[in-house]
Amino acid sequence: MRYLLPFSLLAIVFVGVGCTPKAGSGSAPSELSADQLKERGKVIYVSSCIACHNVDPSKDGSVGPAIKGSSLELISARVLRAAYPAGYKPKRETAQMPALPHLEKEIPALHAYLNEK
Repeated sequence: MRYLLPFSLLAIVFVGVGCTPKAGSGSAPSELSADQLKERGKVIYVSSCIACHNVDPSKDGSVGPAIKGSSLELISARVLRAAYPAGYKPKRETAQMPALPHLEKEIPALHAYLNEK
């Protein structure tokens, strides 16, 4: 019984350490290297875009067109406002893409991934 209290405290310390964010895990896109930014963009793309766009962004998806090489301006307009930049001619005449404003901070990463060589 007398060892139970020290063991409990030790367990709390280990759990607390395990739950703290690791260095770099919450890094803002601007703090990442080019390779890390592309990798983060790929994760965002796979988790948020492939329901409509192809897993391969250079190919048309079931609903959305190929988007490889999209400009930062186009990605921002589509993701934040579900709109097109002034003067842009859409690849498809559908208006099915919803705005995804929760991805605002991820736009640089998406751009990096969609424009990797």
